[in-house]
Formats: sequence, C-alpha cells, structure tokens
Amino acid sequence: MLIRIVKLTFQEEKIHEFLTFFDGIKNQVNSFPGCQGMKLIQSIENPCIIMTYSHWKGPDDLENYRTSETFGKIWPTIKPWFSEKPEAWSMETYFDGF
Repeated sequence: MLIRIVKLTFQEEKIHEFLTFFDGIKNQVNSFPGCQGMKLIQSIENPCIIMTYSHWKGPDDLENYRTSETFGKIWPTIKPWFSEKPEAWSMETYFDGF
C-alpha cells in the first residue's frame, strides 16, 4: 500500500471556494480505482494549509489517477488558487498504532 500526502497552500480568499469545490469531487477521487480511502485535513494554526492524505493499492494506481481525466479536470481548476507551490510525498507505513 502507498500513502500519498499532498500539501496545498491556498490564498486565504480561495479556501471556501476550494472546500465547496472539493465537496463536489471528493467521492470521485475516493472511489477512483485503486484508491483505498482519502482524508482532507486542514491546519489549525494556518487554515490556508490543506492536505490530502490518501491510500492507494500501489504506485501504478496513483499514477493512473494522476494521468486520468478526473485529475485532469481537478488540478487546472484549483492550481490558480494556490499561494505556494504544492508539496507531495509518497510513503509506506512503518508502524500503524491506530
């Protein structure tokens, strides 16, 4: 399993617009083939920082999403709302105490 964490830093005036947009597309991403679940988390200290935390069966599944029509519609919509360059990490679980 692959864990993908993406840090998005939004312009303050675009946060509500992004959250509204996300509500309309979250199920498409969460049910994408190979996606085993996704969370959207927001910083308490800086609400402009929002992260996606998703589980994928493997790297090929994530790549299929990243090259999909779904992603091709989402990313160009939200990209102009960023105030900083997005950061992303692909991780594996070493220990899971949940």
